Amino acid sequence: MSQHPFIYCKGLTKSYHKGSNTVTPLENLDLDVEESSFLALMGPSGSGKTTLLNLVAGIDSPTAGELTIGGTDVARLSRAALTNWRANNVGYIFQLYHLVPILSAFENVELPLLLSRQNRSERRERVMQTLELVGLSDRADHRPTELSGGQEQRVAIARAIVADPRLLVADEPTGDLDRESATQILDLLRMLVRDHGKTIVMVTHDPKAAAAADKTLHLEKGRLAEAPTP
Repeated sequence: MSQHPFIYCKGLTKSYHKGSNTVTPLENLDLDVEESSFLALMGPSGSGKTTLLNLVAGIDSPTAGELTIGGTDVARLSRAALTNWRANNVGYIFQLYHLVPILSAFENVELPLLLSRQNRSERRERVMQTLELVGLSDRADHRPTELSGGQEQRVAIARAIVADPRLLVADEPTGDLDRESATQILDLLRMLVRDHGKTIVMVTHDPKAAAAADKTLHLEKGRLAEAPTP
């Protein structure tokens, strides 16, 4: 068996029908991402960034091409198998946090574990460990309205990592934050790669956010180009 990188895309294509037209946001794309690395994707709106992120996250399936992640041939999984694979391997971080407003930070982070076989005390221990990791163990009982934007995003990151996925995909994770909070979030993401072996693929419009990654690629009309090193 050939040894592929952690994320291996070959000839990756995604098309869909919009009325009588066929739209192809990604065409014949090749991409390798090593394990425990941090990749930033930049590019104008409509360049295919979110499409690529959704394919890598297992939210969508490619029309053609190869997509292997951690040795799993994701492109050929059934919808049910893809849902199961995603639950066990991927954490998703959004721009607008998507926390449940009536739940505390603890309860929001606990959500992904409610379908696991862990009992209540095991879940509690895991949630508190994860909140401590993101620096919010003292805010466990606070609801989202009682937290700053940066704190909300740290709760969202804790929720994304509480089930210990190998892959994190982040869609504009600092897009709604002030610069100081954004820097703290990027430092946290770098720590997750460096100290916990996570692989992160992040879409961003912000060159300062992209600079936190190990590598930046630009997507233009569904094609990739490596960003010049500053």
